[in-house]
Amino acid sequence: MSSLVFLVPLALVLGGAALAAFLWSLRSGQYDDLEGAAARVLLDEENDLIAGASNSSNGRENDHRSEGSGAT
Repeated sequence: MSSLVFLVPLALVLGGAALAAFLWSLRSGQYDDLEGAAARVLLDEENDLIAGASNSSNGRENDHRSEGSGAT
C-alpha cells in the first residue's frame, strides 16, 4: 500500500508530461502534412536508387577494365 503513495503521483506526472508533449506537437504542426512526408520518402529512395545505379555501373566498368589489363 505504501508503494501506491509513490506510484500514483509518478503515473500522474508521466501522464501530464505525455499530454504536454502531445499538445506541443499539435501546436508546432507536426501532424499538418502526413501525405507529403510519405511521398518524400518514396521520391528520395527513387533518386538514391537512380544515383546509386549510375555510380555502381561506372564502378563495375572500371573494375573490369583494371582486372582485364592487370591479368594479362
